[in-house]
Amino acid sequence: MARALVLPPFECAYQGRLLAGVDEVGRGPLIGAVVTAAVILNPDRPIAGLADSKKLTEKKRNALYDEITEHATAWCLGRCEAHEIDQINIYQATMIAMERAVAGLSVAPEYVLVDGNKCPEWHWPSEPVIKGDSRVEAISAASILAKVTRDREMVAMEDKYPGYGLAKHKGYPTPVHMEALFRLGVTPEHRKSFRPVQEALERVGFFKESVAPAVDNLHYPTDLFENSD
Repeated sequence: MARALVLPPFECAYQGRLLAGVDEVGRGPLIGAVVTAAVILNPDRPIAGLADSKKLTEKKRNALYDEITEHATAWCLGRCEAHEIDQINIYQATMIAMERAVAGLSVAPEYVLVDGNKCPEWHWPSEPVIKGDSRVEAISAASILAKVTRDREMVAMEDKYPGYGLAKHKGYPTPVHMEALFRLGVTPEHRKSFRPVQEALERVGFFKESVAPAVDNLHYPTDLFENSD
């Protein structure tokens, strides 16, 4: 078995107070938006336990979500909806969603670190950080905000479109999701440019059951941009 790559601690040339970390969640799912977050942490109000959101329990992520939104200097969510993804592809949609998150910060960053190997083409000084969600606290914070946000959206979407198992697998192409897609059809929230969804649309068509009104059980604003005070 290959050993996991262990990268050294990241050293950033920028040492000021207005460093933004950016991360995304939701590139792989078949349904819903790709969600991004940008966070500028407050050095005077450190947050213990920040880490890659995927390595934290749901309970811990939710607790850190509250701490980040309360203590960060600034934070903002950006997104691209399924219909935008279908128009411009998931890669470009992710880049746009990241730019929306940074542009929506109530405090302008002086430098931006982006999880991954590429930054969007924007005007902020920035650099990508491989595995940044486990090496840079601001990126870890962004990954937590983005994941908690999207996970909550999938739970709410399960109420609107029951039978797909969205609350459990969060929209990824699991066997349960695939079976439901080819049995129940394609919902308006599915990404129709993704091949499995295209195939289901051709074979089954759109979701035909009556849909109850969505239950508004989300505990955060749902505007395009979300800012701290």
